[in-house]
Amino acid sequence: MKIIKFSTVLSITFLLTACNGQTKKEDQNIDKSISKIEVLDFHSTHRCMTCKAIEANTKYTLDTYFSNELKDNKVTFQVINVDDKANKKVAEKFEAAGTALMLNVIKDGKEQHIDLTDFAFMNGTDKAAFSEGLQTKINTALNTL
Repeated sequence: MKIIKFSTVLSITFLLTACNGQTKKEDQNIDKSISKIEVLDFHSTHRCMTCKAIEANTKYTLDTYFSNELKDNKVTFQVINVDDKANKKVAEKFEAAGTALMLNVIKDGKEQHIDLTDFAFMNGTDKAAFSEGLQTKINTALNTL
């Protein structure tokens, strides 16, 4: 009985240690000199009107208000289909199973994920409100770099 309990505890400890090592390895792969904001628009293959509006309004906001930051790679924009097997790792990293809008703020090589999905769905079809809110969120993030 004690051997079974000991084996169970040992197995759990090994699994937790193994997972912890993988996380550290992933963090070590990030260039410490990088400071930027990644805007990530996740979607599935079949998209509704609001999902398409989120992408269009994000692109509009970035092109209109952050064109210099886009040119300088201080802000980047990616549209990612979570149903594409090639995007599996990035979707898992950001826990995106369908439509999601995320900011990945990278400062000195450390990442901070900001989930804007609720904001995006609430304002997705209102271009002015969406753009104003996204500008504020990106400017706030830029001020932390």
